[in-house]
Amino acid sequence: MTGTQRVTKAVIPAAGLGTRFLPATKASPKEMLPVVDKPAIQYVVEEAARAGLDDVLMVTGRNKRPLEDHFDRAVELEHTLELKGDKDKLSLVHEASELATIHYVRQGDPRGLGHAVLAAAQHVGDEPFAVLLGDDLIDARDPLLELMIEVQEREGGSVVALMEVPPESISLYGCAAVEEVEGDVWRVTDLIEKPPADEAPSNLAVIGRYVLSPTVFEVLRRTEPGRGGEIQLTDAICSLIASEPVHGVVFRGRRYDTGDRLDYLKAVVRLAADREDLGPPLLDWLQTWLPERRQQDAAAPPDGGAC
Repeated sequence: MTGTQRVTKAVIPAAGLGTRFLPATKASPKEMLPVVDKPAIQYVVEEAARAGLDDVLMVTGRNKRPLEDHFDRAVELEHTLELKGDKDKLSLVHEASELATIHYVRQGDPRGLGHAVLAAAQHVGDEPFAVLLGDDLIDARDPLLELMIEVQEREGGSVVALMEVPPESISLYGCAAVEEVEGDVWRVTDLIEKPPADEAPSNLAVIGRYVLSPTVFEVLRRTEPGRGGEIQLTDAICSLIASEPVHGVVFRGRRYDTGDRLDYLKAVVRLAADREDLGPPLLDWLQTWLPERRQQDAAAPPDGGAC
């Protein structure tokens, strides 16, 4: 079976409330939290653009206007930078508004990831499309989406991104049962949302990249709420397995999780450390500060002890 249409559209669900990052996200979308010097959502749009997806639909909700502003032109700011002759910053400002053609639709009731994807049905139409979740940042040096699109165009059906995780952590993810096809490409035979570790069919977790057949919309329309009372995208993809191929691509590159506060901080440090302009002084400071901090911790009295 061979895909008949090229993938050109990306859907980015961005309607979540970001409660893990309160109070920072009380008035600002979690997608706008900076990762070094760019908002997290820009990394995701850049990834879509690198893969040739120049038509991006963001599924948003209330209080998400800053997303639209960020990817729009900022005429006054651009004019100010032009007058100052600051070409470098002007180029950075232009970059966000020139990445892709970006559209927006509101999800309405927050009824899960599957419901958010269904909100894209009218825009996507009868074409295969990609879904990129904003909490997963994929390093630009480790292409994933490009390979997933190649597999979908060759095999048809849908493709999910998989990652090996420690067996004890699989209950935090959707889990795939698979049969090896070639290398890091596997045929998916079942998907289970957050199974107990002792019931998981593998340690292959589904991460936030999908290339989906438009058939998924028909399935989502009749999918009942699942775990957590939400319409699960995993359940819909699982239903597709009986009628069309579903493949998984195992990703072994660098992935940054920005959906958790600690992992978000790790992502900022790791990405900053790899920058030519920030990495050397940051690493020098860490090498000085960490021994000092360990000495402070060792000298501190135990909890409840006298000062």
